[in-house]
Amino acid sequence: MKRMAAIVLTVMTASVIVLAQQRGGPPPPPPPLEPGASQADVDKALLAMPNNPNLKNQATVIKWAPDHTYTTLRKGTNNMVCYDRSGFPLQQAFSVECTMTGNLDRVKQNMTVEANSGGDRMKAEAEFGDLEKSGKRVKPEFGTVFYHWQGPDQDRARGHMTIAVPGATTASLGLADNGRGANGNVWIMNAGTTTAHLMVPGE
Repeated sequence: MKRMAAIVLTVMTASVIVLAQQRGGPPPPPPPLEPGASQADVDKALLAMPNNPNLKNQATVIKWAPDHTYTTLRKGTNNMVCYDRSGFPLQQAFSVECTMTGNLDRVKQNMTVEANSGGDRMKAEAEFGDLEKSGKRVKPEFGTVFYHWQGPDQDRARGHMTIAVPGATTASLGLADNGRGANGNVWIMNAGTTTAHLMVPGE
């Protein structure tokens, strides 16, 4: 329950900061693009982010290379980072994502495994399972958010938000570990693993 309280407190604190920034006047303008960066690439990546100027306009935007290194298109002032992964192995034709900068090692590992799978989801899941068992699976930061916007194309894309709670279980958070037992409330998917995350109804 202490960890659940910490998550709620983090979300509430972030909301208060955003409201304070909004009341203090107009939000600051977005930071400039890095040399050679495309505004279209930045705008596309940011589609995953909630439409809050204080959050969206100050996020870092990166572009992944085939070797899973990245270049920075825009250096933001908050701890959010957005990127385009449309058409990557095992991803939908349109797929953009935002998360905290501290999760980029996890994202890189995900993309590396998915690329190595040759498009075979079962093969990727098997490798993820081996990494989990060996303790080599990179953990996301506890309580951090992932925003996704994906679909067969941009017009048919849908948004989804999850909160990473690696290692969390029903015993540690007091939440159900399946949707049926949650009665429409928040629940833990993949409980007890590094992939454990909160499923929020309607998100």
